[in-house]
Amino acid sequence: MDIQTLRDSHPDHWMKAAAIRALTLDAVAAANSGHSGMPMGMADVATVLFEKHLRFDPKTPLWPDRDRFVLSAGHGSMLLYSLLHLTGYEDFPLEQIKNFRQWGSRTAGHPEYGHGRGIEVTTGPLGQGISNAVGFAIAEAHQRAVYGKKIVNHHTYVMAGDGCLMEGVSQEAIGLAGMQKLDHLIVFFDNNDITIDGKVSIADKTDQAARFRASGWHVQEIDGHDPEAIDAAITEAKTTDQPSMIACKTHIALGHAAQDTAKGHGALTDPDQLQAAKDAYGWSYGPFEVPADIKAQWEAMGERGAQAHKDWHQAFGALSDKRQAEFNRTYDWDAPKKLSSTIRAFKRQMVESAPKMATRASSEKVLEVINPVMQETLGGSADLTGSNNTKTSDLGVFGPDNRKGRYVHYGIREHGMAAAMNGMALHGGVRPYGGTFMCFTDYARGAMRLSALMGIPVTYVMTHDSIGLGEDGPTHQPVEHLSMLRATPNMNVYRPADAVETAEAWEMALSAKETPHVLALSRQGLPAVRLENKSQNLSSKGAYVLADAEGKRRVILMASGSEVHLALAARDTLQAEGIGTRVVSVPCMEVFAEQDEAYRKRVLPAGPVRVACEAGVQQSWDRLLYAERGNSKKAAFVGMEGFGGSAPAEVLFEKFGITADGIVAAAKGLLS
Repeated sequence: MDIQTLRDSHPDHWMKAAAIRALTLDAVAAANSGHSGMPMGMADVATVLFEKHLRFDPKTPLWPDRDRFVLSAGHGSMLLYSLLHLTGYEDFPLEQIKNFRQWGSRTAGHPEYGHGRGIEVTTGPLGQGISNAVGFAIAEAHQRAVYGKKIVNHHTYVMAGDGCLMEGVSQEAIGLAGMQKLDHLIVFFDNNDITIDGKVSIADKTDQAARFRASGWHVQEIDGHDPEAIDAAITEAKTTDQPSMIACKTHIALGHAAQDTAKGHGALTDPDQLQAAKDAYGWSYGPFEVPADIKAQWEAMGERGAQAHKDWHQAFGALSDKRQAEFNRTYDWDAPKKLSSTIRAFKRQMVESAPKMATRASSEKVLEVINPVMQETLGGSADLTGSNNTKTSDLGVFGPDNRKGRYVHYGIREHGMAAAMNGMALHGGVRPYGGTFMCFTDYARGAMRLSALMGIPVTYVMTHDSIGLGEDGPTHQPVEHLSMLRATPNMNVYRPADAVETAEAWEMALSAKETPHVLALSRQGLPAVRLENKSQNLSSKGAYVLADAEGKRRVILMASGSEVHLALAARDTLQAEGIGTRVVSVPCMEVFAEQDEAYRKRVLPAGPVRVACEAGVQQSWDRLLYAERGNSKKAAFVGMEGFGGSAPAEVLFEKFGITADGIVAAAKGLLS
């Protein structure tokens, strides 16, 4: 249909959709930056969705049983901001629209979770939103089975473009969703045939409808500007037993001189062309002006959800007090009261038995006691369950025939797993954790970074954390990964030394509300280093004195994970020679850096030489080696300088000099 036909055939719909287009043009022009074309092209779909289908209450934006709306094509953020403003979300008054992309505004260039209520997830890196949505849908399906349809029964709607679908992570997500038959997941494909460089055809020829069908999705193809077709497609999508994709044929930058061109993707700021587009829409109002009758129609959409919310609240009130409290606790990300006592009891057992075991095996033992008392945990692995040790006996497998299952087989989809876990955490009510080899954080990195940026409590169980994995060789041996992850703001990387530290790391991860955690765990068996029971979580300080010097303190040895026992052995040698040596275990540098200066100085006082040992590269250790001292000769690092090799673990540690003798030699070299 041409614009005049659309205006004439559906005048009420047209003017509501035009409000989105006009606000987008005005905001991008005022900011002199942004992406106008996508909101202009998808305004009709958004209008029908919000008016006739989306279940939401702007007055209570965090209502747990609301539908989730995910703008995967996050560059089109003015579509979301316009919708939130028009329907009456308190965090998005007109002033926020006027301050689009400005310092301190809630209306950032791409939607940012936490900036304002109504933004479900941070999007912008293409492919992430549609992949997060799979996690939203998994969490919804699981909780629907646990609590019943009267308490949890909603849909997740996604808008994704060609760019989202070209990103590899989208296929990981699409394949997982199809296999899981996530029938409450509906994706709108903005099929406008345009990318930044030009026509989609210059880079891709994928038949997206066939691709989704092959992955187990229900697929429809419609005119994305026909409100009746949009309404009918959504109605049908909600009746299928599969996830649904609705391919919406649209015109990017509809009605503008840049329509159907690559220029239409970006900022359309030419004042004459902007006015011409508004004239084509029949929009005769000034910048940022929405007439009262049209604004009232949009607000009525939001008010419609108030009754649904009221009905839900009545059903929720029929639950027992205990059931309500448990539901609210999990949505607030509060750990159960039993968690700390469970961890303390486990630590006591480990101190008494002092087992030699890999920390991945220790992690499994911790999960065996945690999962029964923390029913919201939802675990998984990227096809490495037996290696990551992430599945415990009580979980059951989540799938189309068992929505109460608490373990997801993600397949070989590290990036998709991480992105889905972000969606699960954001949905609320579940605590996701998932495992793969530490080296494959490379594959998951895009979503892991967003966990940190959004500040959500996802736990990454990364096993085989060093050259200690042995014969599989350097392709699977992480050396730079610890430093890479530690360099990520708001990400806590725990590398525990034994079963006790592993339990403490899990307690920290499952008590967090605003920080993702990485647990870097060994493949090889490690001796116990915590031989005295302490009720306090020593790892909660990030670093602590494990063994102090006898006599004058001349050396401080620092280590994490599998190298802590080497530092203790080196201490024995140095002490035997009369060299007073302190050993500091450093399970988490980021948490140690957050401690007050007095504590940090007590653990790492100035004066003694410092040696750090870790089977990885040096970079992240420099702040501990050289803090508060100007003489770099008084510090040394024993670790990796390049990639590993293929051999048994004990051979590799010897060949690369990561041994107690190597630590002793480094310390003596500093003292000479």
